[in-house]
Amino acid sequence: MAHYQFLPMSAADLPLVRGWLAAPRVTQWWGDPDEQFGLVSEDLDQPAMDQFVVTTDGRPFAYLQCYDQTAWPDNGLGIHPSGTRGIDQFIGEPDMTGRGHGSSFIRAFLVALIRAGTPRVLTDPHPANARAIRAYERAGFRKDRMVDTPDGRALLMVCNA
Repeated sequence: MAHYQFLPMSAADLPLVRGWLAAPRVTQWWGDPDEQFGLVSEDLDQPAMDQFVVTTDGRPFAYLQCYDQTAWPDNGLGIHPSGTRGIDQFIGEPDMTGRGHGSSFIRAFLVALIRAGTPRVLTDPHPANARAIRAYERAGFRKDRMVDTPDGRALLMVCNA
């Protein structure tokens, strides 16, 4: 079983993440790579957003962001218990997809959040992103409802402590 590390992202990681954001399988769901890179870069200074480079065996292969969902009240995700966090992620390295890493590292991250006292974790994949939805379900999320977000229609998924 793989062991995952969640290394706090720094400015030194931006070139790696920029390359991942430009991959067609990432842009399919995350959108314009230049726009997303701008947002990811700005979020390095956002206290309500924690960003990580996910590694296994010392190899960086994925990006994960975890945020205080109340910091973005117009995100369309609704009202949730105090302390609720939202997550978004993608696997950047193409040879690491389709091997169970997504659901495994998401589950490891969820377990750590819940152990630290987080009452609920949210995510909102595009409703057509079947691969992400399956990974989130395997990690412990359940489908909640369709929501309208600033990025369009999304499937709200919830994992309660």
